[in-house]
Amino acid sequence: MYEEYVREDKIKDKTDEEKRLELIMSIIKTKQDLHDSNNNFEYAENELIDYYAYQIKANKTKLDYLIKKAQSKGIILDSINELEIRKIM
Repeated sequence: MYEEYVREDKIKDKTDEEKRLELIMSIIKTKQDLHDSNNNFEYAENELIDYYAYQIKANKTKLDYLIKKAQSKGIILDSINELEIRKIM
């Protein structure tokens, strides 16, 4: 219970700009995870094909969610901004 309170308190302490940057960084990381999952799927052994298929589906779903969240907040991520943020990461 205390950990949940601390986590919520940390979220409240962030500025709007920090929340915006965190959302953009999550989108970039999820895009990279999706790319990695697709690459791994291409070279996977038969026993791992299902694993990577589920991973691809999960990453696509997460990316769709994050993009909708960003759009609802009016955040636009173009390739130039993405490159600048990748330098920070």
